[in-house]
Amino acid sequence: MRSHDIKIFFATDIHGSDRCFRKFVNAGKFYGADVLIMGGDITGKMLVPIVETAGGRYRSHVFGRDREVEAEELPALRKLIADGGLYAYDTTPDEIAEFRRRPELVEETFRKRMHATLTAWMSLAEERLAGTGIMCLLAPGNDDPFFIDDVLRSSTMLINPEGQLVELPGGFTMISVGYSNPTPWASPRELPEDQLAERIDREAAKVADTSKAIFNLHVPPKDTPIDQAMALDEEFRPVLKSGSPVITGVGSSAVRDAMATYQPLLGLHGHIHESRGEAAIGRSRSINPGSEYSEGVLRGALISLSTRKGVRGYQLVAG
Repeated sequence: MRSHDIKIFFATDIHGSDRCFRKFVNAGKFYGADVLIMGGDITGKMLVPIVETAGGRYRSHVFGRDREVEAEELPALRKLIADGGLYAYDTTPDEIAEFRRRPELVEETFRKRMHATLTAWMSLAEERLAGTGIMCLLAPGNDDPFFIDDVLRSSTMLINPEGQLVELPGGFTMISVGYSNPTPWASPRELPEDQLAERIDREAAKVADTSKAIFNLHVPPKDTPIDQAMALDEEFRPVLKSGSPVITGVGSSAVRDAMATYQPLLGLHGHIHESRGEAAIGRSRSINPGSEYSEGVLRGALISLSTRKGVRGYQLVAG
């Protein structure tokens, strides 16, 4: 590879899937990438209790069904839960009763499991990537609680790019904004479009040459092929028309305006799992690799950049 060419592997929205994170770390060597970028929504959404029963068996409710296993089957059950993006938690009937009396303990336990899992992931990444020369960036997204920012910044090898200009190999730079426009789920990092635009503008002002810049903006630009999703009503049910779900653009107008105004070399997006593909806004190309984390499938984009030709090409991959 010539020194002025670099290869990026970009994935996003793994939502706590242990299998997907391991695949992400291994993708650097597998694809011959110089840079690994995780675009946001790294953490999972739910704690799944595994309760020891009086008969010495273990009971859990996973993916809509009750499961009861013997002690020797526990590792497989924990792996099933972790690979699907959930946090397994071994507990007892007495502790479950305490959780019901004190709901704040559930949130505290959830945060501890999230922190422990993310810390373990980062140790794994540092171990696997040590000595490879592969640069690894882990960015938060709208679903990630704010306390993980300090966890992501705790590594001397891995980079949390949120709120800073990152110098990439080959003279390219990258800015990152993990916030989204408002969603029906009121996730931790949401802003009205005008405030999201201000945040993007603040980051873009750090860029000297947008023609060599990557804008890692978690939400895709509005009304493009990469922001299409089912419209939902106030009860989170699909809006139907003539019996079919209504599909609409749910991305951000602030992101679209920023891509049109600044014309960066490349936009990296996620957020809308089902809207895998690309969008062109002026000279800029935006990519959303999609997400299928709950099945343990890592969807990604392998992108080749050249200082002379810009985006030489990209490939949407899955494994």
